[in-house]
Amino acid sequence: MERNIIAQNFIGQEIDKDLAEGVYTHVHTRFPPEPNGYLHIGHAKSILLNYGLAQEYQGKFNLRFDDTNPIKEDVEYVESIKEDVRWLGADWGEKVLFASDYFEEMYQRAELLIQKGKAYICALTPDEIRAYRGTLTEPGKNSPYRDRPIEDSLQLFRDMRAGKFQDGALVLRAKIDMASPNINMRDPIIYRVAHFHHHNTGDAWCIYPMYDYAHPLEDAIEGITHSICTLEFEDHRPLYDWFVRECEYPNPPRQIEFAKLYLTNVVTGKRYIKKLVDEGIVDGWDDPRLVTIAALKRRGYTPESLRLFIELAGVSKAHSSADVAMLEYCIREDLKAKRPRRMAVLDPIKLIIDNYPEGQVEYLDASNNMENPDLGSRKIPFGKELYIEREDFMEEPPKKYHRLFPGNEVRLMHAYFVKCERFVKDAAGNVTEVHCTYDPETKVGTGFTGRKVKGTIHWVPVVEAVQVEARLYENIVDEEKGVYDEAGNLNLNPNSLQKITNCYVEPNLDGAKAYDSYQFVRNGFFCVDVKDSTSDKLVFNRIVSLKSSFQLPKK
Repeated sequence: MERNIIAQNFIGQEIDKDLAEGVYTHVHTRFPPEPNGYLHIGHAKSILLNYGLAQEYQGKFNLRFDDTNPIKEDVEYVESIKEDVRWLGADWGEKVLFASDYFEEMYQRAELLIQKGKAYICALTPDEIRAYRGTLTEPGKNSPYRDRPIEDSLQLFRDMRAGKFQDGALVLRAKIDMASPNINMRDPIIYRVAHFHHHNTGDAWCIYPMYDYAHPLEDAIEGITHSICTLEFEDHRPLYDWFVRECEYPNPPRQIEFAKLYLTNVVTGKRYIKKLVDEGIVDGWDDPRLVTIAALKRRGYTPESLRLFIELAGVSKAHSSADVAMLEYCIREDLKAKRPRRMAVLDPIKLIIDNYPEGQVEYLDASNNMENPDLGSRKIPFGKELYIEREDFMEEPPKKYHRLFPGNEVRLMHAYFVKCERFVKDAAGNVTEVHCTYDPETKVGTGFTGRKVKGTIHWVPVVEAVQVEARLYENIVDEEKGVYDEAGNLNLNPNSLQKITNCYVEPNLDGAKAYDSYQFVRNGFFCVDVKDSTSDKLVFNRIVSLKSSFQLPKK
């Protein structure tokens, strides 16, 4: 079996040790998202890590939704998360699991805690609970309800379930240690009253378990062996172990923490992304300027590119940040030998070959990808009138400018040498036409070995050209100012999206459909947009430019 590179890290070493010592006889991991938003690239690391570990040890992998907070959860998020996990290639087996499937068992275990004297009903207000908790340097103090008789707490808990109390009136708290140096152990809340409709259980419940209580029980119920989570849960590990132990589950799971994946100058927080969506600044959770998995997919990133990115970023205990340039490097590496090349002009001016026969069209041979001969070749129509990029002509060029200017000769890619003879401007002084002559002896593929030219430019034939819209993206935030201002608001980049509606592409798009991607010569990799493209008008998202400043570190 091929080894899973993402699983080759300190977590794998710990699992090896557990298996060797007989702590576990197998490996069972899970990815446990909360359905309160779309997943982002940091979640991709967790998905691929947990699934990779299950693959590496020929174990099991669960997709389980931690749906214990109906106030923020939605079926839309459930479906989007399932699609993202599936797209990344993680196979969760026959059934998606939900924490809400275990609500009855969680309730029964909570009653067990009360009966053991390990939990009590508290009537302090949220502000009072916070005040009683203490600080990182000062111990907390006991709630006046901490010694409530077991029978009273049990009855009140059952009354809470029966709907006899309003939201916030009572909570069930674990009875642990209000003087603990770990503030998470200071009698945390286990259940609260919340009269909200749940996406999975409807109105069956009006009390809901807190995450810190529900999560370890979910792992224990499912037989998870290794609960892999990020470092912010390290201080919660004693509480995780306490709940599993006091709720009397055999074969407890082991929690192991790793560092989150951070990207520089990128918005990943669900709260901020939701604000961008709600205020219409972006056109949804899958807006290509975001780094949600849905957005990356829509922009044209591939599962293989994200996997390579996670492999390069690595898995460790140490906090670190990865540059977006590394993510862009990964998609270039994945696409450069896979995708066909096409000529596209994003800012067109017309080039007219004055001495080319009127009405003649010839079809020139061109390779689809010089790095991958298996992608074959294509025929490109060539005629008297072409579109070229506006930047490929200058009336008064600077030194070392080797493209078109009056009197200069260049190669038209896959075609002939042309020499600029004159140009035409409109009333505003903008160049609208460049007139050239061509040398029919210089056709590519005919063995011409005469004079040399320093410049080669691409083009699109006016005849059969396909007009498309191109969308060019920059970071959603202003990188020079930083992601957030002093007040914690996002520093938005007003130029994060540029829509160009009069672009032209050569006619070899082969019935392009959503997510199909191409390398547009000199302009970058582009992908057909899934939401806004129609059969009458294709919309292309630029995935990434062709140039990169990123280099892999030397080994």
